[in-house]
Amino acid sequence: MTMVGRKRLVLIAAAALLATALPSEWADAQRRERNPDLPPPGPVPRTADGKVMLTGATGSEIGVWEPMFGIFDPIAPADEVPFQPWARALYDARQIHELEPHARCKASGISRQFLTPYGVEILELPELQRLYIFDIGGPHTFRTVYMDGRSHPKNPTPTNYGHAIGWWEGDTLVIDSVGFNEDFWFERRGLPHTEQLHTIERLTRVDAATIEYRVTIDDPGAYTAPWTGGFDLNWEAGTELFEYICQEANYAHELMVGGEASSVDRSSPIVP
Repeated sequence: MTMVGRKRLVLIAAAALLATALPSEWADAQRRERNPDLPPPGPVPRTADGKVMLTGATGSEIGVWEPMFGIFDPIAPADEVPFQPWARALYDARQIHELEPHARCKASGISRQFLTPYGVEILELPELQRLYIFDIGGPHTFRTVYMDGRSHPKNPTPTNYGHAIGWWEGDTLVIDSVGFNEDFWFERRGLPHTEQLHTIERLTRVDAATIEYRVTIDDPGAYTAPWTGGFDLNWEAGTELFEYICQEANYAHELMVGGEASSVDRSSPIVP
């Protein structure tokens, strides 16, 4: 491995380590601000052999994970992201035209998948050695994470979700993904990427109500160094997946654009 390659791996490892150390107390504070009568979150639900569950406490208890995150918040402050000049210029342009692919029913990988309205469901099937992440809002799609110890294919066909392999490190689910196309944004603010993108996502369930989500972005085509972003997810008990038709027939096209593209402001800032 070249010196540049070794240095990049060290930067990725350091960013991932920093990500796991970020606190999540603010998530509980946000929940209590909305509902002061909430009891404290219970302990992390576990299987009989002590493994963390990503569902309800009984396994059959329904619920989804929703972001503790503003719809227009970045996953990391733009002035802390190590943009290449072209990537910063594209990011700035996206603040004006707002033409996000997700609002046009396109599947969005990595962090954007967790930022869709109505939440996501995470389902691990040990007997199949796979894990699935299901969307409700937006494109209403699902992502497959292979948990059987396989490696990435040598030349994966680029897709919106990429090729994902996963494993457990204690109470943290780690998802390693490559093989992306350039057809989605990381969030509503418009952080770009190229087909060189490699991500490490870490999902740590810290109590019954909270998952800390942290992602390390390594894309030498768009950024000068790896960087880390993230947010927390809140367990919404009692909610389950339902049918969702994304912008049927594009009747609400005026809600999808703003700034330079329209003289009429959005009637709602919420899009899929």
